[in-house]
Amino acid sequence: MDQDKFVAIMPIISADLVDYIAVQQNIGEEEALQQLYASVLYSELEKEDTKLWHYSTPMLYQLFIQGERMGRLEYPDV
Repeated sequence: MDQDKFVAIMPIISADLVDYIAVQQNIGEEEALQQLYASVLYSELEKEDTKLWHYSTPMLYQLFIQGERMGRLEYPDV
């Protein structure tokens, strides 16, 4: 995917994931946003070549939780 398209979809992916984190953890969107931006997942999600943007929001949430617990990501075989 070219960089322009990637930059265009990142806010959509991020917004969906923030909403999902907020609901799953019963926290406000601002706190969920701060957690996402500080996460191992987000640092990898920002890199188009990781292809994490292909994953569903629930899968990204599982990776987010994994990153919080382990401090690193193990990419699933999908």
